[in-house]
Amino acid sequence: MRIDVVSIFPEYLAALDLSLIGKARREKLLDLNVHDLRDHTHDRHRTVDDTPYGGGAGMVMKPEPWGAVLDRIATESPVSPVAGNKPILIVPSPAGAVFDQEMAYELAEAEHLAFACGRYEGIDERVLEHAAEAFDVRPVSIGDYVLNGGEVAVLAMVEAIGRLIPGVIGNPESLIEESHSDGLLEYPVYTKPGTWEGREVPEVLLSGNHGKIARFRRNKQLERTAIRRPDLIVQLDAAALNRHDRDTLWHNGFAIVDGRIVPKDQVVQD
Repeated sequence: MRIDVVSIFPEYLAALDLSLIGKARREKLLDLNVHDLRDHTHDRHRTVDDTPYGGGAGMVMKPEPWGAVLDRIATESPVSPVAGNKPILIVPSPAGAVFDQEMAYELAEAEHLAFACGRYEGIDERVLEHAAEAFDVRPVSIGDYVLNGGEVAVLAMVEAIGRLIPGVIGNPESLIEESHSDGLLEYPVYTKPGTWEGREVPEVLLSGNHGKIARFRRNKQLERTAIRRPDLIVQLDAAALNRHDRDTLWHNGFAIVDGRIVPKDQVVQD
């Protein structure tokens, strides 16, 4: 996969040289390129922003340097719009679609991703209209809050996407058992010593009974998700739940009514 990131703070992306993503770059599993937007300006002050038309607070990123760098990235792309296949341009924005594990899996299948790190009040809208000629433009949000710029969001998304590329994670089975892989949060994990600060590892994990261990972990997934992310519980496919799952959900505040998972208090109110 090729990844291009454009920023006025390229040093912010230095973390992409660390850990598994850095290893994947060195092993050529990821062709990751960071571009300094200011290299595409043409004045001595390397200006990338100006006041907004219509007034208002803050500054807006100018279209000229953005157009230049995105045009260059498009011409270097390993995919071609002529063949009906555009590279994907992700624009971090609180006004975008919410990034989640499902989107990470989808984007991990792409051959070429580009990220445009906005700053100030954002990028001139005409840049996105122009970029749509060569890119599949997608505004994306990592949550309902505002950051100073897109770099933090890009670090999060590149790591979430990059780790799904074959060969990046040493043991691919670990991808199956982690949070959100099946719509639930991950179960709690333990290691040696068996006793620490008076706290014991759950006995079932020492039993060697793989069936009981699997049931314990599944129960803990359901319990943890019910407590921390009840919004995920109600999105589960009720038909796919077995009797043990249903019992666990019942004891954690959820019932199945007309094929839907709902909080028990709603059943009482009805």
